[in-house]
Formats: sequence, structure tokens, C-alpha cells
Amino acid sequence: MENAEDPEFRSMIDRLRDEIENAEGAVPETFTELAATADPEELHRVLTAPGQPLWAREIAAFRLGLLGDARAFEALVLLLNHRDPERCVSAAHALTRLGDPRTARAAAALATNELRAAYALLPVRLLAELRAPEAVPALLAVLERRLAPGDPHGRVALACVEGLGTLGDPRARTALEAALPHPG
Repeated sequence: MENAEDPEFRSMIDRLRDEIENAEGAVPETFTELAATADPEELHRVLTAPGQPLWAREIAAFRLGLLGDARAFEALVLLLNHRDPERCVSAAHALTRLGDPRTARAAAALATNELRAAYALLPVRLLAELRAPEAVPALLAVLERRLAPGDPHGRVALACVEGLGTLGDPRARTALEAALPHPG
């Protein structure tokens, strides 16, 4: 699928256009040019050049990811760990299309990082989608922590339950049974 036809790409461009208009009052011409380019070398230049705004790096990383260019990997992982959930959604989408074998390890590391538990939702969902060997152990570890009394990250726990159910691995049975009495 062509980048411009990808619905997640269109959604990201619309979101970034709104962000820029709200922050700066007008969308710079460079935004339109960058959104239209599919030249991997130009995208990589934007991704690595000093002083680029976050929106430019996000577009470049996303487009490179959809093109299967591994140079986008590190930037996409950073975006997957961003505090803005919409950036995480875009990064997860591009990482899935990128097909880099390091993605599952990176998603597992982000999902299981207890200091970033509030931002683990998208890495958890990405792990389930990837169906990689790292997925079940990471999802079990995250779910176990999220079942602690008073844990505020119920959405992450639910995503673990859904992911483990989708994966259908018998190792998840005990953890899923432990999750049954929990609200939500």
C-alpha cells in the first residue's frame, strides 16, 4: 500500500497539521513537502538532521517504517515510548510494517519497564500483534504486576489479558485465571 493511502498515515498527518496550526498558527510549506515525499534518503536526512521539529521526525520515521527502511527503527521505538498515545499508535503501526526483528525485544522492554508502566499500553498491544516468542513471557510479567491491589493501570492489564487470549498460549492459563476476579 502506498504511504499516502495508508489510513494511519492520513490520520497522523491530520493530527500533526492540527498540532502545528494550534501551536504556530500556520502550517509551514516544509510540512506539506515532507508529507508528500517518499524518497528514503530525504526522509533519513530529516530524521537525523539536528534541530528538526518532532513532527518532522515523526513523519520521516513513519514513512521510512512503511517503506521497510530499518534506519527508522530507533526513532519509532522512541515514539512508541512517547507520553502522547497518538504518537505511540502511529509508531506501533509503522513498527509492525517495518518488520524489523528487533521490534519484539524493544516492545517487551518498554512493556515491562515498571518506571514507564503508564505508557505500556501500546507496547503491550504491539507484542500481541507481533506474535513473537518474547510476547507471552513479557505479557505474563506485565499482567502479574498489574494485578497487584490498587494498581492504577487497569487498561494495561486488560490489554495483556486480550493479548494473551489472542495468542492462545497454554502458559497464560494460570495468569488469566488469576485475572478473572479483578474488576474490568
